[in-house]
Amino acid sequence: MNLYFFFRSAIRAATGGGRSYHLWMGSLTILMLIGGYGYSVQMREGLIVTGMSDHVSWGLYISNFTFLVGLAAAAVMLVLPAYVLRDVDFSKAVLIGEGVAVAALLMCLSFVVVDMGGPMRAWHLIPKLGYFNWPQSLLAWDVVVLNGYLALNLLIPFYILYCHYNGRHPKERYYVPFVYLSVLWAVSIHMVTAFLLAGLPARPFWNTSLMGPRFLASAFAAGPAFMILTFSYIRSHTRYEIPEHALSKLAMIATVAAQINLIMLGSEIFKEFYYPTHHSRSAFYLFFGLHGHNGLVPWIWTSISMNLVATAILSLHPLRRNANYLRFSCILLVVAIWMEKGIGLIVPGFIPSPLGEIVEYFPSWIELVVTVGIWAMGLFVFTVLVRVALAIELGDERSPTAPEGVVGH
Repeated sequence: MNLYFFFRSAIRAATGGGRSYHLWMGSLTILMLIGGYGYSVQMREGLIVTGMSDHVSWGLYISNFTFLVGLAAAAVMLVLPAYVLRDVDFSKAVLIGEGVAVAALLMCLSFVVVDMGGPMRAWHLIPKLGYFNWPQSLLAWDVVVLNGYLALNLLIPFYILYCHYNGRHPKERYYVPFVYLSVLWAVSIHMVTAFLLAGLPARPFWNTSLMGPRFLASAFAAGPAFMILTFSYIRSHTRYEIPEHALSKLAMIATVAAQINLIMLGSEIFKEFYYPTHHSRSAFYLFFGLHGHNGLVPWIWTSISMNLVATAILSLHPLRRNANYLRFSCILLVVAIWMEKGIGLIVPGFIPSPLGEIVEYFPSWIELVVTVGIWAMGLFVFTVLVRVALAIELGDERSPTAPEGVVGH
């Protein structure tokens, strides 16, 4: 019966709200419907309606997947200090961070499904039914870690919120072991994804030992930056209190990670161009163009410029402590890493092909609307999760049988 009341209260919290809330959710719904129409065209006509080809078989879908895996993994930057290091500044922010992880993981899985051409092909990845090929296949490992991390980020917040909803304190022995497991799992989802790319010797642009560390550095830069933007909005539009120290510490994490990410980028550029070989042709295509093909040159230099500006602002203490500059730098950092870690990483790995052919990739309108639809779905889910969590943590939603005295953390 308590579960019935819990879900009824969750639905009430998710569907209630003012005009701006319903306008936001309605806009996301419209974008999802447009994306659904684009996907229906792709289902009917096949992947031929996308800009992908036999030469460039991963495009906008997998580019967003690689970025979002990092966004999901970055939730550990809240879980680790809040539960493992007992930092009270993060305790009120951790549920929101896990909401980011859930929404990002759902988008990750959605991008994989649309990239396969159709959901019916996913049965090949189901153990016993298909050919899962575990543990030999890194793709099988990726399926395991993504779904496992999603389960952990659903289980832990649900238990905590359910306890608060019923007016009792969560028992640490029931959820803290899963918290420790989620910390290790968060690193694994990004490292396994990086190994998927780095383990392809025929693609020298990805075949580098820095791929895994760069994935983590970019994740721990873009993830906290996105959370700072989210927490800033929650602080200014709700009664939920997130300490200023939590934002300051997240800003410091993003700063250090962004600096490390740039150092690794510089190391990669030095390796590619100081003494170039035929393995450097993908990097030449990305940064300077190759044989008259330069479709990604403006893209990558825009990304690097934004990354440099954002990192410079974050590295200067007076600017980082200014709320307006901090938010501006976080927006720049998230967009820059999305550009560089997505299209700027995935597409050049296919150009030129192992036979030396150059076929450029540009996403079609189908890919664009499907991508926007999936992002709208992720933001919709995230908004619902945050709204339900805040209603329970603030005490606005409580079980009829709950005793008085326990509200939130």
